[in-house]
Amino acid sequence: MTVRIYVPRDAAAVALGADRVVAAIEAEAAARGLDVAIVRNGSRGLHWVEPLVEVVVGDERIAYGPVKPSDVASLFDAGLLSGADHPLCHGATKDIPFLKQQTRLTFARCGITDPLSLDDYRRYRGLTGLQKAIAMAPEEIVREVTDSGLRGRGGAGFPTGIKWKTVLEAAGERKYIVCNADEGDSGTFADRMIMEGDPFVLIEGMAIAGLATGATKGFIYTRSEYPHAIAAMSEAIEIARREGILGPSVLGSARAFDMEVRVGAGAYVCGEETALLNSLEGKRGIVRAKPPLPAHKGLFDCPTVINNVISLASVPVILDRGAAFYRDFGMGRSRGTIPIQIAGNVKHGGLYETAFGLSLGEIVDHIAGGTATGRPVKAVQVGGPLGAYFPRALFDTPFDYEAFAAKDGLIGHAGIVVFDDTVDMLHQVRFAMEFCAIESCGKCTPCRIGSTRGVEVADRIAQGIEPEKNRELLGDLCNTMKFGSLCALGGFTPYPVLSAMAHFPEDFSPAPRVEAAE
Repeated sequence: MTVRIYVPRDAAAVALGADRVVAAIEAEAAARGLDVAIVRNGSRGLHWVEPLVEVVVGDERIAYGPVKPSDVASLFDAGLLSGADHPLCHGATKDIPFLKQQTRLTFARCGITDPLSLDDYRRYRGLTGLQKAIAMAPEEIVREVTDSGLRGRGGAGFPTGIKWKTVLEAAGERKYIVCNADEGDSGTFADRMIMEGDPFVLIEGMAIAGLATGATKGFIYTRSEYPHAIAAMSEAIEIARREGILGPSVLGSARAFDMEVRVGAGAYVCGEETALLNSLEGKRGIVRAKPPLPAHKGLFDCPTVINNVISLASVPVILDRGAAFYRDFGMGRSRGTIPIQIAGNVKHGGLYETAFGLSLGEIVDHIAGGTATGRPVKAVQVGGPLGAYFPRALFDTPFDYEAFAAKDGLIGHAGIVVFDDTVDMLHQVRFAMEFCAIESCGKCTPCRIGSTRGVEVADRIAQGIEPEKNRELLGDLCNTMKFGSLCALGGFTPYPVLSAMAHFPEDFSPAPRVEAAE
C-alpha cells in the first residue's frame, strides 16, 4: 500500500532544507523497498518545526519536525510510515496547540492540499464562492463583501466593499483588478504563503472581484525575490485557464475574466498603490498625487480595484459562507480573521490566523512563547518597518485597527517582530530613517530629505552632541514627514521613531549605556 507523505514546497521550508529531506526520504524508501508518494504541500505556518514532515495514517496526519536529512533513517527505523513515536514526533498535526487554537478561514487549505491540484481545491470547498457569485448581480456581490465588514488587509484597513462599489459605479470601457503582492514589510510572509500554498484561492478571489466590478483583466504584482510564489501562481493560472475558471467564459458563464503575474524589481515603495501602478505600466515606480483615486483613474487611466493578497483571498469564504458568518468573528469595526505573522526573537515564529481581538501580550507571551533567548521582551514592532514599537506596558492592547491607532500604532500587514532587552532603540530609530532614505522614490521633499536628515540627527544623539536639542529636532522632523509626505513611506516612518523616543527614553540618553548582563 502506498503511504502519502507531505513535505512543504513553501520557501521557508525549502530554505531550511525541505528539498534535501525529500531526496533523503525517496532514497531511504527505495533502499527499503517501501512504496511512498510524496506530496509537496504549502506550509502550515509552524516555522520553528520546518521542515515539517506529515505522514498519512488512517484519517489523520502525524507530524514530525524539524526534520533534517540525517534524521530520515532513524525516522524509518522507528516506523515513520505507521506514525510511530520518535523524538521529532508531534502527534496528530491538527492537535498541535499552535494550530488547534487558530480560526483558519483564509488559510483553511494552506498546508492541507496539494497547491496545484484543482481536485484537492474543490474537495475542500474551493470554487463554491465563485459559483455563487456567478448567479448574483454585481451589486449583490459588492453588498455581500460590504456587509461582511472586510477591510483591506494590506495595512490601510479601508473597507473593501466601498472600494469595489466605487469601481463598479465608475464609467470606463475597461476596468482592472490589481492584486498588490509586493510584500516588503519585515516580518511578513502571509501573502507568499498563500501564493505558494493555496494559489487557487487568490485566483478565485480575483475572479469574484472581476464579476463584482465589471473588470475583465487582473494582474498580480509581486517581487522578484519570490521565485517560488511566481512559479506556483503562474502554473495555477495556466491550470485555471485550461479548466475554464479563467478566460472568456468564467465557469461556463457569459462573463469573462483573465489574469497574469507581473514581477517587480523589489522596490519597497512599489507596495504603495500608485507607485505600483506606475511600475505595472512600465514606468519608474514613483508615487502619484491623489486625486484622482485609482478607483476612478488607475491602471492605464481606467477604474481599478487594488487589494492585497489576503483581502482578495478572504473573499471566497465570504461568498461561500455568507457575510454574516464572516462578520461574526472579530471586534468593533475589525471583522473576520487576521493572519498574524510572528517573527523576531521568539520561540514559536510563524503564521497564526485568528479573529481580531487577542491582546498583544497573549500573542507574544503565549502564542509565540516569549523570546527564544529567554530574556525579557523589551519591545514589539507591529506593522512592518514603519510600525510603532510597543513596550510591555501596552501589551493589553487588543489586535484591532482602532485600538492600535488609539495607542499611536498601526496593525499594517499584521507582522510583529519581537525584541528582547538587549535591543538598542536608538539604533532602531536610525534604521527606520535609513530604510526610508534608501527606499524613498524621491518625489516629495519631506520623505527624500527628511529621512536623510533623520539619520544624521540620530547619529548626533548617539555621539552625545546636544542630545536634548537633537531629540527635539528629531520630533519636529517626524512631524514634517508625517503630515507633508505624499505617501505612507514618509508619512509612517515617524511611527517607529516617535514610539521609540516616547516609550524608551533611556536609550536616547547621552550617558554611557550599561550593557545588559549575560
